[in-house]
Amino acid sequence: MTKTPKVYQVGGVRITRVTEMVLGGISPEIYFAGSWHPAFLEENRDCLPAGLIDGDSQLIVSIGTWVVKTPKHTILIDTATGNDKNLPLNPALANLQLPYLERLQEAGVSPEEVDYVLLTHLHVDHVGWNTKLVDGQWVPTFPNATYVFPLAEQQYYSSEASHNKENEANFNVYEESVLPVVEAGLTQTIGPEGGELLDIFKFIPTPGHSIGQMSISLTSGGEEALFGADVMHHPFQVFNPEWNSMYCEFTEQARISRRRVLESIADRPVIYFSSHFPESATGYVTRSGDGFKWDFV
Repeated sequence: MTKTPKVYQVGGVRITRVTEMVLGGISPEIYFAGSWHPAFLEENRDCLPAGLIDGDSQLIVSIGTWVVKTPKHTILIDTATGNDKNLPLNPALANLQLPYLERLQEAGVSPEEVDYVLLTHLHVDHVGWNTKLVDGQWVPTFPNATYVFPLAEQQYYSSEASHNKENEANFNVYEESVLPVVEAGLTQTIGPEGGELLDIFKFIPTPGHSIGQMSISLTSGGEEALFGADVMHHPFQVFNPEWNSMYCEFTEQARISRRRVLESIADRPVIYFSSHFPESATGYVTRSGDGFKWDFV
């Protein structure tokens, strides 16, 4: 039996996490290559939230989707990894068979009723359920939705410029998970300066992890939330903003965007919805001396 998803309320908007998978046993030495130092755990063990690491001091991360329901619309933010994907340089996420659509249904959403799919960027674990395999063809999973994403991401990942070592994990992702919705005429792009959508969302440029990644703010009833995309992959980066994950393609830009986001939301009542944090994946950032700390909600 699956656990009932927690529902968050931001003004007049209801938000639910649909988790595709939880991954444990991830080596911090590899994930934060060049930055990780084991002394961090020993020095901070008493003040770190529970659930960040497993019993072997290995990282725990999650992959999933945020379901946002307004009085008028059903919106998904990012669509996880997807089933049946051919990922020649990313075998760990290839050819999955996961009950994501069933979990979406448990959260009260059928694919046909999704009005918008908002994509923070076009990496493998954010776009996979854009499409599904039917009779050997990739077709839109959410046939009545408008798929909205940054134009810079489309321009880069559809071109040979993205065929480099830093982007190996995402080879073939655009062709299987993005191009079919483009060809179906279901897409809308956001320019490099960002932009507003449906009066409550704002796309905010936070590049670095990927070339045109954007975080998405939500304002409703005087309350505010931020869907941070991959500005941070794990709460350890709240405590250590200079740490990049192994998947950050443009490293210095990633650090600048991370620091900017943390400074923006620290000590304000902005609930942060992460892409990959474990546990609830949701919480608040507050200041701690010259740095920051993380509290789950």
